[in-house]
Amino acid sequence: MVVAIMVSMVAFLDSNIVNLGLPATARDLGGGLSLQQWVVDGYLLALAVAILPGGSISDLFGRVPVLRFGLAAFGLGSVLAAAAACPTMLIIARLVQGLGGAFLVPGSLALINSAFDRADRAAAIGSWTAWTSTAFALGPLLGGLAVDFLGWRWIYLLLAIPVVIGFALTFWLCPIPAPAQRVPVDVPGVALSAVGLGATVYALIESHRRGWTSPLVATLLVVGVTALFAFVVWQRRTPHPMVPPKLFAIRNVAGANLATAFVYGGLTLGSIAMALYLQEAAGYSAILAGLITLPTPIASFLFARRVGRAATRMGPRLFLVAGPLVAGLGLLLICPTAHDFGFATHLLPGRLVLAAGLVLTITPLSSVVLLAVEPAHSGVAAAIQNAVGRTSALAAVACVGLIAAGPLTDGSFTRLMQVAAALYFVGAAVACVTITNPIAVAEPAAAKLPPGDEGAGGV
Repeated sequence: MVVAIMVSMVAFLDSNIVNLGLPATARDLGGGLSLQQWVVDGYLLALAVAILPGGSISDLFGRVPVLRFGLAAFGLGSVLAAAAACPTMLIIARLVQGLGGAFLVPGSLALINSAFDRADRAAAIGSWTAWTSTAFALGPLLGGLAVDFLGWRWIYLLLAIPVVIGFALTFWLCPIPAPAQRVPVDVPGVALSAVGLGATVYALIESHRRGWTSPLVATLLVVGVTALFAFVVWQRRTPHPMVPPKLFAIRNVAGANLATAFVYGGLTLGSIAMALYLQEAAGYSAILAGLITLPTPIASFLFARRVGRAATRMGPRLFLVAGPLVAGLGLLLICPTAHDFGFATHLLPGRLVLAAGLVLTITPLSSVVLLAVEPAHSGVAAAIQNAVGRTSALAAVACVGLIAAGPLTDGSFTRLMQVAAALYFVGAAVACVTITNPIAVAEPAAAKLPPGDEGAGGV
């Protein structure tokens, strides 16, 4: 548990700590909103592309060595980002960080899934969620402190601390038996997903600057969509898919992944919009913009484990419907009126409601997929859900410029909050329709997955 939490903290901290440094980064290196989007999406793009084949790579080269490679790559990217002298170098560093981060979170969840009995697994995932969600939500505060007192480059140096600790802790792990089967890496699938995601994201980010009529934007959008469609077709035909289609025959797996896409899209869009607006439009310091995120880690630390146990006892459906609804309501409460944006009147109430919604959502959402499949398939199941969440976040960040339609103002910020809230509401509707109680440990579709459909490989 300690190793799983520490290793995951590296990736979760990065997901949010960087946001508070985006305005200072753009002032120092230039590049405006496009650079800010690419700083976030460069990491998410590499993460989304590499997270699925990561399981197969760990099968071929060993789980612990690959975990150490991920930590080393993340650390190297952090150092390069801290030393970046231009926007291009910073974006490359973020890609390296994302490559390393792709091997961390699914492996840690699979470790928990294989180490705990089913009766204790939800509570264990609740503990993991409590600590990692605390790291995720403390990211903006740590980022704000670093920006105001040390400079934005220190954000990346601070990320190296848990990397070093996590790397050392991997030598504490008990021996992990080699997988019974070594599934080859789906190279064509990796290539198609990389081209599809990269081209589509570039088109979305650059469209607000170049326009949709730009030949480059239009061409890349067509190439990206075509490659993603080809990826889906390939996954249905290849004997060793990264995303086993039969896994989605399990109702709770399909429903939870679809809900994950909308929930994490809303979470990411709301987080980056608030980080940018509070500093660039509302005049908050980076520290104050970070302090307002504290209700989320406090609520998660205090209640995530209890929510995990309650979801096991009552079933996840109620939590996955109520949680996103409450979170979306919280975002709608964060709305400036007539150039007035008071901390106590407009910001804090919404953040408190948002924190309550997230603590109701994240633990059941993390556990519902793992509890629906056999432990042998937990690695690929965790990898797929993480890939879905990261891809959704990738698309959300890429669409910030399109939704804002110009500089961040009271009006464009309100529009971003409304879209993010709508994503939460759709996630709640999806959960209401698709998630069932109780969760079966191994539904037939999961139990009968043939060897070729194990995809990224179980842990």
